[in-house]
Amino acid sequence: MKAHELRDLTLTELEARLKDERDALQNLRFTKSVTGQLENPARLRNHRREVARLVTIIKEKSSAE
Repeated sequence: MKAHELRDLTLTELEARLKDERDALQNLRFTKSVTGQLENPARLRNHRREVARLVTIIKEKSSAE
């Protein structure tokens, strides 16, 4: 999801998405540690970026209130 689409969401929706992204990232890291490889290693980077994007937008919304 793009940043301008995320800014339209409410704070609770953003926090729920952040939890989902962190869970997905943790699962990918676990899979990598167990098997030693991933089907698509770029997914790690994409999830890390999405988490950072969500944290930034949540902080922006919190400070605006």
